[in-house]
Amino acid sequence: MKPIRLRDFIEDMDGCIYAVSVYDNDESVGCILRYVPDENGKRIAPDGTSYSKYDFEEAFEYIRKNKPEYLDTVHRVPVQDIRKVFKPEEEIGNLCLRDKRVEKLVSIFGVSSGKTGCTGSLLVGLENEASDIDMVVYGNDWFTAQTNLKNAAISGEMKSLSDELWEKVYNKRIPEIDYDTFVLHEKRKWNRGEIEGTYFDLLYTRGYDDLNRVRISKGKVLGKMTIEAQVTDSSLIFDSPAIYSVDHDEISKVLSFTHTYSGQAVKGEIIEACGYVEDHGDEKWLVVGTTREAKGEYIISKTLIEESE
Repeated sequence: MKPIRLRDFIEDMDGCIYAVSVYDNDESVGCILRYVPDENGKRIAPDGTSYSKYDFEEAFEYIRKNKPEYLDTVHRVPVQDIRKVFKPEEEIGNLCLRDKRVEKLVSIFGVSSGKTGCTGSLLVGLENEASDIDMVVYGNDWFTAQTNLKNAAISGEMKSLSDELWEKVYNKRIPEIDYDTFVLHEKRKWNRGEIEGTYFDLLYTRGYDDLNRVRISKGKVLGKMTIEAQVTDSSLIFDSPAIYSVDHDEISKVLSFTHTYSGQAVKGEIIEACGYVEDHGDEKWLVVGTTREAKGEYIISKTLIEESE
């Protein structure tokens, strides 16, 4: 079986369904509980099973109460407890047949077979009329999809987000940066849009040959810090966490564990970043998004802001 990776979904022996949230999944899979079988649930699977969708806090409370052995910084499901793995790139053909919006997005992305998929509720057959579409493209093909999506928006083939939707996204994130700065950074990312009135994301996941490129671990926290530094490698800025290699006297990498600050700057740009320094032996990392709300933490491109003035 292929390795379980970020943005796959898994089902445990009790029928609970989890979103995979890390790459380190050899012995146990790091994930977040999303759907729990519930006879009163409003999400109905293709086989007729009813589920309830759990938000972040509800999921941790459920695991704490019912499966404490899975409790960690994420939920850790032992490989032997997994009944089924849902892989976006393997299910994309079936999804295109039952959802023409997904089929159109795959066509616009224009990447080779096996390099794109659809994750989230659509992947596991638990979507409803209000569900967003979470598309995923793997490895360097993601940047091809990004360029093709940008061209489709410029040509009018694809609809960009309305001001109303940008405000909705901003108010959902509640970032530390002001609205105008947020939208300035977001609009050049070309990783989201609107199709037939439905919001969609273009998400990044590493290819199978690149899963161990950077191993993410928790280091000793040394304190809070704000830095300015030049980005030297932006190939993983849309990963989860987003990784910016930087030229700085103390910090070698800036990591963002919040989607808000992924893709904020590209190679050659100067960033300002505020987060917490972690000691990783011969490296120090600046981590942004140490709490779910990331209060007081941010990443901005000073180069982008200066060029826009």
